[in-house]
Amino acid sequence: MSAAIDAGMSLAGNAGAAVEQQRMSAMVAGAYGSADVLHLQSVGRPRIGDAEVLVRVRAAGLDRAAWHLMTGKPYLLRLMGFGLRRPKNPVMGLEVSGTVVEVGAKVTRLRVGDEVLGIGQGTFAEFARAREDKLARKPAALSFEQAAVVGVSALTALQSLRDAGKVRAGQRVLIIGASGGVGTYAVQIAKAFGAEVTAVCSAAKADLARSMGADHVVDYAREDFAGGGRRYDLILDCAGNSKVSRLRRALAPEGTVVFVGGEHGGPITGGFFSRPLIGLALMPFVRQRFAMFQSKERFEDLERLVELIEAGKVVPPIDRVYPLHGVPDAMRDLEAGRVRGKMVISVQ
Repeated sequence: MSAAIDAGMSLAGNAGAAVEQQRMSAMVAGAYGSADVLHLQSVGRPRIGDAEVLVRVRAAGLDRAAWHLMTGKPYLLRLMGFGLRRPKNPVMGLEVSGTVVEVGAKVTRLRVGDEVLGIGQGTFAEFARAREDKLARKPAALSFEQAAVVGVSALTALQSLRDAGKVRAGQRVLIIGASGGVGTYAVQIAKAFGAEVTAVCSAAKADLARSMGADHVVDYAREDFAGGGRRYDLILDCAGNSKVSRLRRALAPEGTVVFVGGEHGGPITGGFFSRPLIGLALMPFVRQRFAMFQSKERFEDLERLVELIEAGKVVPPIDRVYPLHGVPDAMRDLEAGRVRGKMVISVQ
């Protein structure tokens, strides 16, 4: 689980906590559950803190963190402060692009009228609050839809490869779950760092992986990425359903596994902790390295991603765009695996 989920802990879209005369439309989850719990409602606009800005949302990205906040799974999330019986902060959404309409007293880098992208709080709404240090300026050449899908997924891919994985030019990199939001970015970013990339995905999405720049594609339904004798210097596991023993068979003797996804674990802790703990327990006895990814939501890395996009080395991988009232359908498509890259919620 990316630390991007932490942004959800202080959503100001909570109508009970932000009682103001001005109202807005927002996608609200009044209880944990499937997409059926989501409803478009009129709520009070959020109030911003001194280090925050208010963004007029033009588009928002849908990522797995939002799905976890909606379902309340794994249950450990509820004990971590997100609400035991229902979401503590019911307005959904983290990734955002839009225009700054109000700035806090301590904001110095952004001004009213700036077009921005990054991570906000309750972004499936007409307005959302965001910390200044979690936003970057949007390039004029980038559409709001493209900018909306950078904040969480691209940041996760960059930091998991560069910081946790220490990727270097010439390395063999295996990306499991290469057709998802993080995976499609990871393929492109690994290539930008000069790596040789093998993508693991379904046959139906192999063309997407190749279009992102993958040198090789493995159809997980027909081929075992750990069974062909090929070894990788770095494995980025975005899917979360491979046993540590299987990952080790595909890993070079001094290679590194970075655990990014954990969607297929149990309902209590999910796959976010069990496999990394196994890897950490093994490390004193093997030369292979295991790392659990933890996101750092900082504007400097968002600006680095903007540079890669402007240089043509990274393209935001948009699959489809939904209106604000279509968030439940988008969540269902995400859960069913009917996604190639990223989905956008248009709030224009």
